[in-house]
Amino acid sequence: MAASIIELDGISLPIDLLWSDEFSWSNVSQNVKRSLTGSLVIQEAHQTKGRTITLEGDETSAWIDRTTVEALKAKYDTADLTMTLNLHGTSYNVRFKRSGNDSPLQIKEIYGLSNPDGEHIYSITLKFIEV
Repeated sequence: MAASIIELDGISLPIDLLWSDEFSWSNVSQNVKRSLTGSLVIQEAHQTKGRTITLEGDETSAWIDRTTVEALKAKYDTADLTMTLNLHGTSYNVRFKRSGNDSPLQIKEIYGLSNPDGEHIYSITLKFIEV
């Protein structure tokens, strides 16, 4: 059984974060075109990197405290940063997936406070791309 740990560059994350797109990536890419004669030209190749890793919590699970949110935000605000994600015993070199419509760091308070302390709780969604 794999180790039940999730860490991002030494920042401990909740072990019940859900890897929501674990099986949606394929290591085979495909390009389909038509030639000038109308023939179909299909090219396929193996990809070694580029996998998306989305880790999601919600209002009922995988909560983190404000201190951890601040540590993640500091990483998010650093350009050109490659991090090590340890996901249940497997290590991945990742960056925040900044392309696309959604922010790669989504943070929601579980309940609102006007002046939260370091132990205030949040749910998070983290979007990475393997590099």
